[in-house]
Amino acid sequence: MTGLVRVARRLLAHELHGLRSLGLWAARRRHGVGARDRAAAYTGPQTSTLFAFAFLAVVETVALTLVVPWPPAHAALLFVDAYTVVQLVALHAACVTRPHVAGADGSLRVRYGQLLDLRIPAALISGVRVERRYPEGRVLRIGDDGTVEVSVGNQTTVTVELAEPVAFVRPLGRTAYARVVRLHADDPQGLVEALRRPRQPGGEPGTGCPVTAPPDARDLVTRE
Repeated sequence: MTGLVRVARRLLAHELHGLRSLGLWAARRRHGVGARDRAAAYTGPQTSTLFAFAFLAVVETVALTLVVPWPPAHAALLFVDAYTVVQLVALHAACVTRPHVAGADGSLRVRYGQLLDLRIPAALISGVRVERRYPEGRVLRIGDDGTVEVSVGNQTTVTVELAEPVAFVRPLGRTAYARVVRLHADDPQGLVEALRRPRQPGGEPGTGCPVTAPPDARDLVTRE
């Protein structure tokens, strides 16, 4: 499969999953969250921004309709802006219905809407802590050292250290490896406690993962 075909298929899959998320959102359902799992929402810092963009798209459509006196242009602009609004709302719906998940077995599922799904087995989590950082740039940043940052509103609140690298699929289909994962959770302390005290299938509290001290190196060079 060529790179162009792979990217096209991934983009189509993302759009279809986003549209499906609209249905889950309307039905108040969540994807991939079991009865004993703990869901960790992460949409807090971005909700107002996404809906502001959607509102601006609507305003742009109305303004250009008044300025451009050509019906075919009106129809094209209406289609583009309506599509933009749908995709923005679908992204929000996907982020709401696909939260991070601390599994009952101590595993962690790190997600960002329909674009990212990084699964970490409990046995590979060597440390987890609340740690607020403010990375700049894209939502997903992957460092040369295996540091993966999944920021929302240009911030992360939880750091997860792994005993060995974990493979995951990037939004456009390429494989990458994570050794340290930094993510945002609206309730970081709740997520950290859930990972430190996982419950086993029988319902008894597990041992959890150890508490680790923050590292000395605060700034890491990253690349997309």
